[in-house]
Amino acid sequence: MSKGRAEAAAGAPGILLRYLQEQNRPYSAQDVFGNLQREHGLGKAAVVKALEQLAQQGKIKEKTYGKQKIYFANQDQFDTVSDADLQVLDAKIVALTANVQSLQQSCRHMEAELKELTSAMTTPEMQKEIQELKKECAGYTERLKNIKAATNHVTPEEKEQATELSDAILEGYPKSKKQFFEEVGIETDEDYNVKLPDP
Repeated sequence: MSKGRAEAAAGAPGILLRYLQEQNRPYSAQDVFGNLQREHGLGKAAVVKALEQLAQQGKIKEKTYGKQKIYFANQDQFDTVSDADLQVLDAKIVALTANVQSLQQSCRHMEAELKELTSAMTTPEMQKEIQELKKECAGYTERLKNIKAATNHVTPEEKEQATELSDAILEGYPKSKKQFFEEVGIETDEDYNVKLPDP
């Protein structure tokens, strides 16, 4: 056993007695070892030995459940709590529990609000989006203005008359419709990939 481990083992009874008195709840040797090992560097054997020693001296209580031994602080050292005191403590527990639930609910509301705020656009982002939409709107307005100002509109009636006329000519024309249009210099909507809406 190293010098450090030997010193820890020698001080184990005092450490374990303080721990059990402060916690005032039952523990197995494994529980005590797991809880104090990192902080005090106690080995499992030293913990078991110290607990048994304290129990023999009457400083702590030992109970056996099946194959496991449970250790806890001697309750004789603690003041007896009256029923009235217990009722006061119970009332405090109820009040604190209600307070905790209220705080948890407020926390959930705040978390939801925070999530909503973080997912929303920032003011600079909104300003940029507005500017882009204004540009887009101005572009559409300009296009609409140009369309309204155009003087070469063809009414559906005029288009139908032209179609009937060209069909009559094409009946006796030996070449294709496209070749005919090219020869006479007629430009169609298809040449410009324009699709007119149904009348």
